[in-house]
Order: sequence, then C-alpha cells, then structure tokens
Amino acid sequence: MLRVGEQVRHALSDMLSRGEIIDPVIETSVISISEVRMSPDLKIATAFVAPLGAGDHDAVVAALNHHAKFIRGRVTHALRQMKYMPEFRFRLDTSFDNFAKIETLLKSPEVARDLDHDNNDKDD
Repeated sequence: MLRVGEQVRHALSDMLSRGEIIDPVIETSVISISEVRMSPDLKIATAFVAPLGAGDHDAVVAALNHHAKFIRGRVTHALRQMKYMPEFRFRLDTSFDNFAKIETLLKSPEVARDLDHDNNDKDD
C-alpha cells in the first residue's frame, strides 16, 4: 500500500505540475501533495494536499475533488500497471500546522525553563 501510494503521489504531482486542470482556483496556487494513503483494496486513494499561495485552502480542496474524475483519467497512463484505477479523494494536509504548534510549544518559556532545570539536575 505504501509503495502504490508513493507511485500515485508522483503521478498526481507530475500531472498538477503540468497544469492540465483548467480551473482558476487551482491555476493560481501551487499544490504540494504530501502523502497519498491507499485503501487496503487499492481502490481509493486519499491525497493530502497543502495549497501554497492560496488564500482559501478549502476552495482548492473542493476544486480538486470536483475534478477528481478528470484527474483519474489523466493519471491512468502513469499508473497503467495497476489492476484497478483508484478513485481519488483530496483532503487538506494539516500536519504542517501541527508541526508549527509543537515548535511553538517547545520554544515557550515554560518548556525552556523545564529543560534548563533538567540539565542542571544532571550536572549535579
């Protein structure tokens, strides 16, 4: 499932980089596909996307979901080794937001104080 997901991610990234989808919302933003998770039967591919340069991320995800059948047809050639062409679903990738929250927490004065306190205990 992981290998197939990575192949699907590459095929989607190549297709999006060529600008084959004619949609004003998609054309005005750079879309990064961070991960593709395949269902156990490999018939559903859930792509996690991070739109860069777009104000409304939900609009980009909605536009991608609207064009999912077109996208499926465009990546068929790149994924011709698959027995079934998966159905595409697009979701907003929020992992970058989670990383930013964790980094903010780690840099907070309370955590820094606790880390300094732990280092001083080890020296004693």
